[in-house]
Amino acid sequence: MYVEDRISNFPDHIRCHILSFLPIQEAVRASIISTKWRNLFASISTVDFDTYLLCGLTDRNVDSFKNFVDRLLKFPDQLSLDCFRIRGDEIASWNDGDHDFDVSGWICGAVCRGVKEIDLYLDNFCHTLPALLFTCHSLRTLTLVAKDSKIFEVPSEVCLRNLKTLCITNSVLIGDSLNRLISNCHVLEDLAFDECSVAYAREIIIQIPSLKSLYLDFFFPIGALNYVVVIDAPNLVYFRYDSVVVKGYSLSNMKSLEKAEICIWFDSSNYETSAIHLFQGICNVRSLRLTIHEVIPLKSRFPILHNLIEFKFFGKETWLVEFLHCAPNLKTLTVLLQDVAGTRWNIDAPYLSFHLKKIEILDYTTDMIEIVRYLLDNSMVLEKLIIRVNAMNATRASKARNQLLPLLKSSKKDLIVIL
Repeated sequence: MYVEDRISNFPDHIRCHILSFLPIQEAVRASIISTKWRNLFASISTVDFDTYLLCGLTDRNVDSFKNFVDRLLKFPDQLSLDCFRIRGDEIASWNDGDHDFDVSGWICGAVCRGVKEIDLYLDNFCHTLPALLFTCHSLRTLTLVAKDSKIFEVPSEVCLRNLKTLCITNSVLIGDSLNRLISNCHVLEDLAFDECSVAYAREIIIQIPSLKSLYLDFFFPIGALNYVVVIDAPNLVYFRYDSVVVKGYSLSNMKSLEKAEICIWFDSSNYETSAIHLFQGICNVRSLRLTIHEVIPLKSRFPILHNLIEFKFFGKETWLVEFLHCAPNLKTLTVLLQDVAGTRWNIDAPYLSFHLKKIEILDYTTDMIEIVRYLLDNSMVLEKLIIRVNAMNATRASKARNQLLPLLKSSKKDLIVIL
């Protein structure tokens, strides 16, 4: 029975687009279907080396694979690349030294082909990244994930003038090197440092007018917190900060901020005043998720968050009280308390917003009953109350529900209550 091969009659650019969705080994196999497909693999726009391909290599075919990659990436007169990706995992990495792959040469080949996106998961990538990568004018997105955290130093010459997204994960960043990298990405919109450490830094300076999203997840050796975070990003919309509190913060021109997620803890330095400066910098935020792992006495008050309408709080009861004092226009409140300190809610707690319409309490325990009572009595326009009881302990869950039901029934508010 004859079946017409219509796909082979598609124009070259359409067949190249089809090949770009296949793993690289499947794209090569497809290229031997007919003479019309024979050399199309060299023109595909996405090159993706995954761990499945790496684990499938043997001593017999590894040399053939190296020759294939050389032809794919290093020959001249080939079309530009949309994406070059090397994916590894905790078990296998393309530059682990077992196969002697020229990963640095592959990256240079992708750069020479005008690549727009590079995504690398490598074993200690700092010894693999060529200097040519940091002057790639075609690059729009750069993602670097290190299998093992090692010192990552940026070369002296950096010019990523069209880079819009930069994400570095699991690496030790040298202060001057880090600032040099950031300061030479002039149109950056998304910047993320995930599970990174910073060494030998007095300041981390992020001054990028185009920046819209910023994620800083840093960890530091004990006693190495004597530095300042400087952020000047007038168009920043999203900010996530996950770190121990450091010596100082200078956050300015963040009037466009819509959403912030802050997760902080304190070491022995107890920079509580610095924490206040951090919150002053984000005082225009509309949605805030705050996680505080421990509480120390505050020496100054929080700034008033006039624009805050959604607040999710995970931490100690005393800091929740402080924040409720500072959110006059709050509409939605979500609370997960680590413990209840015994705050006298009828005296110490603030007067709640006339705008608060929804409250959700997570992992409710019986010692939170006064908090619920206060919230019910002082939320003038409350429409919905959600109380999540931990169902893992059936006895405790039943006791919590029996405690709550009389209080909820006695409330004069027309509420939607979910237990």
